[in-house]
Amino acid sequence: MSTNKHAIIRYQTLDKCFSNTGKRYYIEDLLEACNDAIFNFDAVSGGIKKRQLYDDIKFMESVQGWSIPLEKRKDGRRAFYRYENPSFSINNQPLNDEEAEQLKSAMLVLTRFKGLPQFEWIHELLPKLDKTFNLYNDNQEIISFDNNQFLKGTDFITPLFKAIQNKQTLIITYKSFKSNVSQHIIFHSYHLKQYNNRWFLFGKDNDYNNLMNLALDRIAILEQSSEAFDESQLVNFEEYFDDFIGVTKPSNAVLTHIRLKASLELSPYIITKPLHGSQKKVSKSDNNFIFSIDVIPNFELTKLLLSFGNQITVIEPLELKNEIVANLNKNIANYN
Repeated sequence: MSTNKHAIIRYQTLDKCFSNTGKRYYIEDLLEACNDAIFNFDAVSGGIKKRQLYDDIKFMESVQGWSIPLEKRKDGRRAFYRYENPSFSINNQPLNDEEAEQLKSAMLVLTRFKGLPQFEWIHELLPKLDKTFNLYNDNQEIISFDNNQFLKGTDFITPLFKAIQNKQTLIITYKSFKSNVSQHIIFHSYHLKQYNNRWFLFGKDNDYNNLMNLALDRIAILEQSSEAFDESQLVNFEEYFDDFIGVTKPSNAVLTHIRLKASLELSPYIITKPLHGSQKKVSKSDNNFIFSIDVIPNFELTKLLLSFGNQITVIEPLELKNEIVANLNKNIANYN
């Protein structure tokens, strides 16, 4: 762990030493106290040297730090360090101007994330901070996010988030787009994912021994279940989503090398916003841009490719190319 990442440990340790009137802390004592605290947190760390310690004290005394009232008292040829006021602590100080500006900017951004459970505390804290930081001193919004405020199912994000955290089995009343009848599903929730402005819950249904997802806008009721939580299908979701676009992973999933041709006009958009993390440039000419992606073909991939109209063409594999052609032919038939 880097020296900078240990900074908060060192500042807190020095704060305690400076406020301790029962012991004299010379520079060697301060260095030992800091390194002991770092070692307790990170046993493989090599600690810090005197130069870093002096830099820490200088920062704590500065306006950018906490402007600490530090005394350097002579004791013969040595000196020990102590707060002028023993009741002083960096933990009791108001934010400095730089910290206040950083907090204000962060709060203004976070207020845009309405409905997300991890940011519920923001809406409770805002009234308390408003008076200090004037978060709403004008009505002009300077940042916007792509957010559909009329989207159904967002009310379930908070209880589902908590169910995942607490490993609470749920009884979900769910009505699929493909059915007119609601189902009561005993569900073990693992992960929430947003894709294309819709939210999906990943987990295990008691009736099926595989990972599946439910769209939040099709959920009607959530209830707690007394059944033990089943983690048998829990996966590393960061890795799980690596090989496909969207939220659908077909049961017969096979990673496929796909070559695509984009128009020259579209190429800068494809280059700056890749379709997938595996995207690679194959060639570029005066007429087109050829590139490849390695993904599992699914509904979302087909829909994405069709959204580009005539500006993207599938070169291979033939199966995907034929699927795109069939969809385009149906589209043409709709206009005849």
